[in-house]
Amino acid sequence: LSAIAVSAGPGSYTGLRVGMATAKGLAYALGIPMISISTLEIMAIAAMSIWGNKEKTGKLLLVPMIDARRMEVFTAVYDDTIKTILSPQAMIPDENSFNTWINDYKMLFFGNGHEKCKIFLHHPNACFDHINFGATDMVKLSFSKFQSGKFDDLAYAEPFYTKDFYTSAKKM
Repeated sequence: LSAIAVSAGPGSYTGLRVGMATAKGLAYALGIPMISISTLEIMAIAAMSIWGNKEKTGKLLLVPMIDARRMEVFTAVYDDTIKTILSPQAMIPDENSFNTWINDYKMLFFGNGHEKCKIFLHHPNACFDHINFGATDMVKLSFSKFQSGKFDDLAYAEPFYTKDFYTSAKKM
């Protein structure tokens, strides 16, 4: 084992904390580096493995969406080379959220939060799909970071929550 890769978020706060703590603990104990990868990037890689061969125009944008409860999603926009077009963020999507790109690009909305966009986004360039992703989809990104020596500092690495994390005392 030469390194440990972990999905850094966004996602479930508890899941992110447990995953990051486990990866940091193993990396420290084994004396190997840790690599953190954005969950949204992992999702984009999974989408390209399915949709990449369908679109040869260079005009496809990937919009992974993770349900963040209520009407909010964690999202980003990537091109077909997984270059970041819109940085990861929490948003309440509306009919104007993607106006910057929707007329010029086919946009693939996917992930467990894409249904929140589907209810109001009826543009011919908007595509919606259920795409499953997993740890195997992070291999390409992890290996690329490994080869270029882009490792996280174990002392300062923390989950990417996208929005502020609040804790409260349990109500009695």
